[in-house]
Amino acid sequence: MKIEPIEQTAITALQECLEKIPFLQIDRIESPQANNGGDIQAWVRIREQPRLLMAQVKNNGQPRLARLAVYELKDRLAGKSDAYGIFIAPYISPDAGKICEDAGMGYLDLAGNCLLSFETIYIRQTGAPNPKVQKRDLRSLYSPKAERILRAMLTEPRRAWKIAELAQAVDVSLGQVANVKKLLADREWLALSDAGMLLSKPGDLLDDWVKAYNYRRNQIHEYYCLAGVGNAEANLAEACEQLGVRYALTSFSGAIRIAPMVRYNRAVAYVEGNLDAVAAAAQLKPVDSGPNILLLTPYDEGVFYAASPIEGTVIASPVQVYLDVISSRARGEEAAEAIRRKLEATW
Repeated sequence: MKIEPIEQTAITALQECLEKIPFLQIDRIESPQANNGGDIQAWVRIREQPRLLMAQVKNNGQPRLARLAVYELKDRLAGKSDAYGIFIAPYISPDAGKICEDAGMGYLDLAGNCLLSFETIYIRQTGAPNPKVQKRDLRSLYSPKAERILRAMLTEPRRAWKIAELAQAVDVSLGQVANVKKLLADREWLALSDAGMLLSKPGDLLDDWVKAYNYRRNQIHEYYCLAGVGNAEANLAEACEQLGVRYALTSFSGAIRIAPMVRYNRAVAYVEGNLDAVAAAAQLKPVDSGPNILLLTPYDEGVFYAASPIEGTVIASPVQVYLDVISSRARGEEAAEAIRRKLEATW
């Protein structure tokens, strides 16, 4: 099946939206090809009064592109008192929509979200989910190797990174860093300077990552330790050090050491290598139910980035612990709040 270009799909979406307004008549809508300027132009009448609607179409509706579209529309609308600008994209994020609204422009996406506010017309629809094209974009920002980049930038949010040094620090390709840089810039979460790039809105990034994060990408292995949770953690740390195995406590086990707030009854740790050997050395018994220690085989080695010892036991980075503990049930949000305050102090 032939796929329609974005401009033709945008014309159809705009026409369908306008046709819902009973007192508005559509005289004609010009395609970009007929118009030479890359915009869609619609001539309409509202109670017999003519009005020109000019739309700027982009393949991406993230804030950076919305802001660019607004600038382009302002140039095209200069001197046209009867014209109204509209930004159209496959999906327009709430932040991008606000940029349009603040600039006095409308927006319309192919998912069904829109804002049209001119003359006596006011239409607002929000809450439609991202189309598939945007879901692919999210996967690329939160793929395992892309997440390595995000961890590093959130761990040192005030550091300006060069692409090459960031790629080397987290063991990914230069192309991977460049791709993440573009995705962050599109969302306007990135600041650029001669010294390099750094996050401009670390909180927004972390909130968005929480929505996409899936704790169960890790392989979860359940064990029981008769000696109790505290002793289980100590035994695990000692066993891993003796066997030369990389490990890091996370979730509540990490949270209690970063920002003590809540009690917990289950230890959680990332462990690489032979879990049978580690479990035997730490006196952990595999169980099918009622575990008091979970060993996680990590979905990516990036979870160990910036792990460091606290009182002799290695703890995952505050960023990683935050992601894991906020995904937990029980009092996970309370523990996450305490870590969040620690993180915000570095922003």
